[in-house]
Amino acid sequence: MTEALLWAAGGTGFTFLMTTLGAAMVFLFHKTMSGQVQKVFLGFAAGVMIAASVWSLLIPAIEEAEAQGQIGWIPAAGGFVLGIVFLYVLDRLIPHLHPGINQTEGMSSSMKRTSLLVLAVTLHNIPEGMAVGLSFALAAQHGGDSAAYASAMALAIGIGIQNFPEGAAISLPLSQEGMGLGKAFFFGSMSGIVEPIFGILTVLIAALISPYMPWLLAFAAGAMMYVVVEELIPEAHLGEHSNIGTFGVLFGFLIMMILDVALG
Repeated sequence: MTEALLWAAGGTGFTFLMTTLGAAMVFLFHKTMSGQVQKVFLGFAAGVMIAASVWSLLIPAIEEAEAQGQIGWIPAAGGFVLGIVFLYVLDRLIPHLHPGINQTEGMSSSMKRTSLLVLAVTLHNIPEGMAVGLSFALAAQHGGDSAAYASAMALAIGIGIQNFPEGAAISLPLSQEGMGLGKAFFFGSMSGIVEPIFGILTVLIAALISPYMPWLLAFAAGAMMYVVVEELIPEAHLGEHSNIGTFGVLFGFLIMMILDVALG
């Protein structure tokens, strides 16, 4: 388990670093990204998460279940539904606000607009951290198989790549809202801290209930797909010229697929 924890810490540490580097863009660009660029980034993140959900989570969940003598699709489908329900509940309970949208989601709150913006991205990062942690936990359960670790690293790289624009997408709007550059950078960076936290916690839990690994993998996939379908894809297609968001989705899917197949 120690090896899995170290790998998970490294993998989610990389995704957190990429969020931090993206947040640092606030020092270079003292304004929000253009609408077209934001659509591309949102679409790209959606494409990465769709491909990761399939190749890095659902397919391994089915294969792991069948290796345990189970019917592969049952834990895959069951865990997928539980992940959707989990994110839906968080989405309904935690107050948050998305850039470019003035209506607050979740429970009513007196929190500042800037805090609600940070919570929106933080909420999305939870399943990403779980996914990376579970991938490394699965590799450890397979006796440290190098191919399994390579696949887990591919997932961490893919999530990290899409975290870069995500960090910028939170720090730049915060700066535009009147927050100081240093503070906007800090909050943009800290929106990604939940990934190492949930990644490591997931490894610890997976070690205790390894027979349920197929359910956990599918759970992370369902949570990620909820984020994609509920928010990323719709936001990538707001307003005119939505086809640029579509190309972002397709490009993100292609990149993550290549990473997973080439490294896995």
